[in-house]
Amino acid sequence: MSSLNYPTYASIGVRSLINCKGTLTMYGGSLMLPEVRQAMTEAAQGYVQMEELVERAGERIGEIMQAEFGLITGGCAAALCQITAGSVAGTDPEKIKRLPDTSGMKNEVITLKSHRHAYDHAIRMVGITLIEVDSAKMMKAAINHRTALIALFGDREGNSEMTVREIVDIAHAHDIPVLVDAAAERPDVPNPYLSDGVDAVAYSGGKCLRGPQAAGLVLGRRDLLWAAFINGAPHHSIGRPMKAGKEEIMGLLAAVEQWVKRDHEADWKQWEGYLQIIIDAISTLPTVQTTMRQPGRSNVAPVLEITWDQTAINISPRDVARHLSECDPRIELNGGDRDLSIMSYMMEPGEDAVVAKRLCEVLGEGVGRDD
Repeated sequence: MSSLNYPTYASIGVRSLINCKGTLTMYGGSLMLPEVRQAMTEAAQGYVQMEELVERAGERIGEIMQAEFGLITGGCAAALCQITAGSVAGTDPEKIKRLPDTSGMKNEVITLKSHRHAYDHAIRMVGITLIEVDSAKMMKAAINHRTALIALFGDREGNSEMTVREIVDIAHAHDIPVLVDAAAERPDVPNPYLSDGVDAVAYSGGKCLRGPQAAGLVLGRRDLLWAAFINGAPHHSIGRPMKAGKEEIMGLLAAVEQWVKRDHEADWKQWEGYLQIIIDAISTLPTVQTTMRQPGRSNVAPVLEITWDQTAINISPRDVARHLSECDPRIELNGGDRDLSIMSYMMEPGEDAVVAKRLCEVLGEGVGRDD
């Protein structure tokens, strides 16, 4: 056991790792910025009235992010749930109390078929029915007096026939709000989704922003976001279990303030530098080829793809990934049948050299091997 007066990962037998996969919740998202840790420590040393804190923090976030308001939730999935609840029940105490029983309320949410994903559960748990469409004609036909919300997955915008702006125009013609799940995307200023007219866009606080992992950020219409807050903690509502405490609120506010101060170009150069160290190290191995791939809308950082002739280096990318996960230090990266991929986003200074060394060792063991 550790001699320190607090537990550590090692003291309870948990292996820490080098994250070469990105901002995945499964691996702890991102590491909090020093300013975030300081803000949370300060917040933990006093009491506040929570509604007052949410209102003031929301106004400050709106000012920084050029939005009408900002709401901090207990993660991005909590934001999806609470925005849906706010769209269904509003601030009506009787309706709020009844959720997820939505009988007699607006209880349908329209989404695009290509935008369905596992996080739909956070929307469905409110007690609504998801209605799938895949064209403007179908969306217009699906809208009725039970439609509470149109929900989109930002990362898949390019997979539909309609643009966000076109969807917003259809929705707003019927006074229906539009929500975008942009969990792992960059919360750029000005915000592209708000510029397109969406009513709420939700981000993870523990991904790009490098705020608390157990926090989410919603930007958008003040009345809708406030309804979402009333449907969440500290109120006795469907979102009560998804508490964002005073520490998470102040920590994420600090992350938002830092977002507009951070040198994003310098970050990008650093990420490319990490990958170049790895490229230089493994380029001496026979048949190894590398490609620097640009990302999509989520996990916005360069990705290194590595391939080799498996008759010259007799080990599969999947087995390389398994070996690196089992070794010390533990390294997590993506390994498939044909290639390895390394996402530099969550790597820390010095870890590039460690990854390069271990890759060379594991791949080198396969050179000329005949199983």
